[in-house]
Amino acid sequence: MSTTAATEIRNVETLVAGEWRGATQGADLEVRDPADLREVVARVPALTATDIDSAYAAAIRGARAWGRTSGLDRGAVLLRTASLLRDRSAPIVADLVREMGKTRAEASIELTKAADFFEYYGGLARSATGYSLNDGRPGTTTSVRYEPVGVVLAITPWNDPLLTPARKLAPALACGNAVLLKPATDTPLVSVRLARALVDAGLPAEVLSVLTGRGADISAALLDDPRLAAVTFTGSNEVGAAIHASVSGRNLRVQTELGGKNATVVLADADLTLAADTIVAAAFAQAGQRCTATSRVIVDRRVSAGLLQLLRTRVRALALGPGGEPGTAMGPVINERHRVAVLDHVNAAVAAGATVAEGGTAPDGERLAHGCFVRPTILTGVTADMDIWREEVFGPVLALLEVDGFDEAVAAVNDSEFGLAAALFTRDLSHANLFLDRADTGQVAVNLPTSGWDVHHPFGGFKASGSPFKEQGTEALHFYSRVKTCAVRFAW
Repeated sequence: MSTTAATEIRNVETLVAGEWRGATQGADLEVRDPADLREVVARVPALTATDIDSAYAAAIRGARAWGRTSGLDRGAVLLRTASLLRDRSAPIVADLVREMGKTRAEASIELTKAADFFEYYGGLARSATGYSLNDGRPGTTTSVRYEPVGVVLAITPWNDPLLTPARKLAPALACGNAVLLKPATDTPLVSVRLARALVDAGLPAEVLSVLTGRGADISAALLDDPRLAAVTFTGSNEVGAAIHASVSGRNLRVQTELGGKNATVVLADADLTLAADTIVAAAFAQAGQRCTATSRVIVDRRVSAGLLQLLRTRVRALALGPGGEPGTAMGPVINERHRVAVLDHVNAAVAAGATVAEGGTAPDGERLAHGCFVRPTILTGVTADMDIWREEVFGPVLALLEVDGFDEAVAAVNDSEFGLAAALFTRDLSHANLFLDRADTGQVAVNLPTSGWDVHHPFGGFKASGSPFKEQGTEALHFYSRVKTCAVRFAW
């Protein structure tokens, strides 16, 4: 039974233009629990275009001051932020579970990784900010300096609502930029928690605004403003294309991390137990709502039956339920609209000739009836011309395709408009190294999942999976910095 009526709903303030603000003109957004849509977790302000203008004005001031701040001092703020995130893990994890639906274990890992981002870039902020060059002119020294680009707009998705902002904010702030953070409408709470930690750690309040609101109301104001220097976006290909179109012809930089249709290859010589354990974890953790989730399995025909049986056994053991309940292995998808879309993908695949080996429906019974649950699904009889093989589902759906041998498997991996992540299971060292060479994806792994990349590993896809700018590691710093070449003639 819903407890919404008996529970006081939190009214959450957000950080805008250096101050904490509540609802504007009485407007707000309701954040609901995807495990039980009757539950309103909190209300946050629904900002307007006027709020966006004031946020830009403050960001310009903040960028000017923060960019002049010593890298050592900027790094110290990021290191304190990492510590505060860990100290405040309990309430942040609780919000993450309730607003997004992931399990408590998944939310705890996300918080740990978010803190790691601030720790990593806090350390890098102490590093060199340029280098010296030889100059052919007499009595002249030349050097290269890295400078912040200015005001960065970070647009982040609902599936990793703490980790993705951390992935973007940490390097952006380390480089001395101001950031306007637009979190997903479904999951704004942990972004506000992150802003609290940053300000409490010493970040000047005007350097960061968290712009809670409906995209339809504020996107144009965010993207059209001439004070914008860079946009970093993680989300769908459709929105990514719209952002590129909106800023086309303007002298600003754009970084996008978009869709994926990540494939795992299982060769005949693979350890099938290792492969099955890894695939199930990579496909169904976070209800399949990860950009690097395994959604395609390409299996050698000789071991297909054996692998399928192992996968089915493991999928049947996944406990479906609210993320906060002990024992839950897989939570809901983000909202009802997305649940309908995921099930529509499955039904269309069946109509095209695929077979549901496991799942394929919403769960029965009253217990989960008010949440956005989809049973973990395995589809067999899939062919490469089916939409389920080519289109991103972003849910707990795994499609299996049989092939004959290594070459056919690699061709199937690369026969996709996407190029984010791929994995191979084999005992053959030659096939392992050839796969690293031939897989046309930004992340490639052998005997490992398609997901699970660490904060210091460069991250990003090829083809329709994203822009050339990488995230994470030292590669991320290139997007958030501009290069200035400086020459001084000191003798004549």
